Amino acid sequence: MRMSDLVAKYILEMLEQQDGSAEIQRNELAGSLGCVPSQINYVITSRFTPEQGYIVESRRGGGGYIRISRVKTDKGTAIMHIVNSVGDSVDKAAAEAMIKSMLQRGMIELQTARIIASALSDRTLHNVEQIKRDVVRADLFKNMLLALNC
Repeated sequence: MRMSDLVAKYILEMLEQQDGSAEIQRNELAGSLGCVPSQINYVITSRFTPEQGYIVESRRGGGGYIRISRVKTDKGTAIMHIVNSVGDSVDKAAAEAMIKSMLQRGMIELQTARIIASALSDRTLHNVEQIKRDVVRADLFKNMLLALNC
């Protein structure tokens, strides 16, 4: 398992144990996991984003911390937030991250996640010109999300 996966897993476990909100000391966490503090920053900025259902607050200085909170919303509001986050274009990696987040948050079942991921895959969209692929992917994703929200 890669270090970034270990860091993310550790933070997710903290969130689970602390009812959706965790406060971490970046240097302490890096020391206990055997990585550099910038690795913690990378994981937080790439895997704990508003699009993935998290709010991140930080305070710098000697007593500084990073607080990560899981956004608690009803399914309909969360889906509309994701629809708005998709925008006019979404690449495969971002779409997969959003699908994974929806699955982890219990918004969709595993089978639904697999179907959506399959429909948005490059393999499915191989006949679409490369420069238009992310636009088509965004349209498909938003329409599927809206269908889930009915």
